[in-house]
Amino acid sequence: MKILVAVDGSPKSLDAVRLVARLVNPATDTLAVYFSKLELERQLPGKSHALIDGAIAAVREEAWKLLPAGFAHEPELISDSQTAAVGILDAAARAQADLLVVGARGHGAIESFLLGSVSRAVVHGAHLPVLVARSAIPAGRGLRVLVGHHPASTTAVAAVAQKLHWPAGTEGRVIGVTESMLAGPVPVWVKERVRDPDTAAIAAAWQHEHDDEVAALGGTLKTFQGTLPPAFQGHEPIVAQGNPGEKILEQVKADGTDLVIVGRTPSDALSRWLLGSTSEAVLAHAAASVLLVPVEKK
Repeated sequence: MKILVAVDGSPKSLDAVRLVARLVNPATDTLAVYFSKLELERQLPGKSHALIDGAIAAVREEAWKLLPAGFAHEPELISDSQTAAVGILDAAARAQADLLVVGARGHGAIESFLLGSVSRAVVHGAHLPVLVARSAIPAGRGLRVLVGHHPASTTAVAAVAQKLHWPAGTEGRVIGVTESMLAGPVPVWVKERVRDPDTAAIAAAWQHEHDDEVAALGGTLKTFQGTLPPAFQGHEPIVAQGNPGEKILEQVKADGTDLVIVGRTPSDALSRWLLGSTSEAVLAHAAASVLLVPVEKK
């Protein structure tokens, strides 16, 4: 796998390098680190080229300290004078990268706008998987990973998961979400109507159909789980009911998840504005790192 990780010297970007260090296989993977020289020149106006080059060398040294030893191909530093987002996407294209990694500065509603500097531009401009790294994994334990299921993205997500190196101790889980029967409390008039035998029979049939859908999802998740690496075979799939984004976020919080993998299916701008999307919700609000896997529109 060819991985490109973008750094700017900030703690969050170095956390991205730390996460990559857990997922890379030095024997088989190729790694490149991108740094925007232009962004540094903007922050240090009037400084000499020697000073700029020295700062770039320092960033390289810090990043290399965090990487494992034994790379079959020495990691490469790519630095140019393009703006960060353009440079990252251009470098990924030239390197024919399989995965792009960028750091984020936090999470929550505010970041949905602030992320829109470099990370969001990369997420929306890339045609390959993008890993938005939020924090380093605590030392002394394995990686906790949650994979979100969507029928349109199973093949793409499984392909990316199979390419990554999952270190020993990785605990992978799979979650699928089906719609709830009711979005809120049962209205009084509905309770009164179900006393009618005919209405009660319809309600019972509806309940039976819904139960069948939930059971079918469990079987679908089992099949999907079987396409993932061994690290994801140790737990029963999670079947939840409700809004997919909300349920994934709840599970991330409950499990202390380090990394969420979700497919990013195409949708029109109006739908995204009215309803949002699962990937957007997870990216904006999860405390975990998020790997977005694009799905080609058919």
